[in-house]
Amino acid sequence: MKRDAINAKNAPQPRGGYAQAVKLENFERLLFVSGQVPLTSDDVLPEGFKAQARQAWLNVDAQLKAAGMSKADIVKVTVFLADRHHTMENREIRAEYLGTLAPAMTVVIAGIFDTAWLLEVEVIAAQ
Repeated sequence: MKRDAINAKNAPQPRGGYAQAVKLENFERLLFVSGQVPLTSDDVLPEGFKAQARQAWLNVDAQLKAAGMSKADIVKVTVFLADRHHTMENREIRAEYLGTLAPAMTVVIAGIFDTAWLLEVEVIAAQ
């Protein structure tokens, strides 16, 4: 698969570890991962935003692995935050998980399904 980050010179440049667009060519598989909530497999909700964010990303990782993929295959991320005050912590934990990978990214401030959940993370992956 050929993957290119696209950041048009005549549009705003990305800030914080993402690409404005990701172009794929010659891929064979696409995986659409539903919003992963910050619960453990036994329905425990970690305390605090950072712990919840790490758990949501662990759940993303579990879905990728179940499909025979890895975080290196992520091409699009959408993060739903319950409160904009978590923006910088979200960026920190996302960078911890993604490292130098720069997928297309959207962050939305939204009412989350369960008010105890501080975020949800959904991804699209391709190989």
